[in-house]
Amino acid sequence: MNAHQLYLPGQFQRGQWLRLDSAKILKRFFFCERALIKSQAGWLAGIADFEVKLTLPYHFWQDALTAHALRERVFELKFPSRMLEIGDDQPLIDVFEEAANAPSAAAFVLSLARLYKPALLAVYRDYVSQADPLADGPILRALRLAAEEKAEQIAVLTQAANDMLTAAPEHRHAAEAWVAALRERLGQAGGLSLDPPQAVAAPVALPGRTEFELAQVPARDSRFHLCRYYWPDIVEPNFPYGDGMQLQLRSAVSHFNEVWAVESGGAVLHAFADDLEWEFIYDAARWTYDEARHARMGYDRLRAWGYEPGEMPLGSHIYDSAHGQDPAVRLGMLHYFETKNIGKKTQRANAFASYQDRVSQHDMDFDWADETIHAYYGKRWLDALRERYPERVPGMEILRQTCERLVAAQVESATEAERAETRQIAQAMIAKAQRVGVSIN
Repeated sequence: MNAHQLYLPGQFQRGQWLRLDSAKILKRFFFCERALIKSQAGWLAGIADFEVKLTLPYHFWQDALTAHALRERVFELKFPSRMLEIGDDQPLIDVFEEAANAPSAAAFVLSLARLYKPALLAVYRDYVSQADPLADGPILRALRLAAEEKAEQIAVLTQAANDMLTAAPEHRHAAEAWVAALRERLGQAGGLSLDPPQAVAAPVALPGRTEFELAQVPARDSRFHLCRYYWPDIVEPNFPYGDGMQLQLRSAVSHFNEVWAVESGGAVLHAFADDLEWEFIYDAARWTYDEARHARMGYDRLRAWGYEPGEMPLGSHIYDSAHGQDPAVRLGMLHYFETKNIGKKTQRANAFASYQDRVSQHDMDFDWADETIHAYYGKRWLDALRERYPERVPGMEILRQTCERLVAAQVESATEAERAETRQIAQAMIAKAQRVGVSIN
């Protein structure tokens, strides 16, 4: 061969990554997103602020969509292999997984706002700017959208963290120290970048680190009327569910109180993320986001009718009923209430139409569509858990009976003072509705 043979130049910027190079980078992004989805879900029950509790599910649903696109693209690039392993990215993923061990809810939200989400935003923008739009085009749309979403998330989370620390200034120093130490540890691993992370021999200590545990008693926003039972018919069989104006109110209060389902959705996502892996996380993120939308539906209707937060009862008895139980019971509780009430949705939507209450009809109509999906989720993943842990997870009928028994025990434990409190707030809401109601005759 001629030693001086000539070739056309090929050292162009867009050729810097081969197929498996891109796969390694995108896989790194996936595991970072996955770690944050899991921690955001687990923290829901431990966050009191109503807005943050309902906003995080929206965020980690977005994150799940991004992660899903990343995962599918990695599989395409590594075909026929469908193995995803953390491998050399472990020092980086360890830092992302530490998010869950924050010393307080405010510290957790602050770490999302200042460190984790900005790191993802920066690296997505970096990847998009350097990737070849011809070879790597299929993932670039998802990453551009993810960058837009991360920027919006950071703005919301920054305001949320500031509000939380303003309300609880005693947590500020610990939260700031927590985020600073996390930032240092991320730096030790080389940061989140397009290059592989570095091994860390002696990770910096994390001040205030508290091993994550699910909040068995849910943190709740003190602006609302906090109670165990949000309407009298729960503890008093003779109190009518009602029709007309009372049905409108009862439905809105019930939607608002799906806060318990938001907390439970997050709890089961966190609990089974490692057992059931990605497909479960993907479904559970959507399920939890849906429940957050339902809770906001009720809140928005009540606010539109003139109710202040302090006039709205926010109960806890359903979440309380699974206190200390296997997380499978919380999943069973979600499935039980979805299938228990789904048949009533269309009837109530029709009733609201007859009252010319378009927004209640609208919310119930969309709620019905969501709950048909959730019923499928519940059966799919309870069956999967039962198959994986036959000694731990009972069959569907036994689990249903367990849920009924646990909720009944909560109801039976109501004191007369609690019954009186529940009657009082309901009667006050009904009286107010009668003052502001309009005739449709």
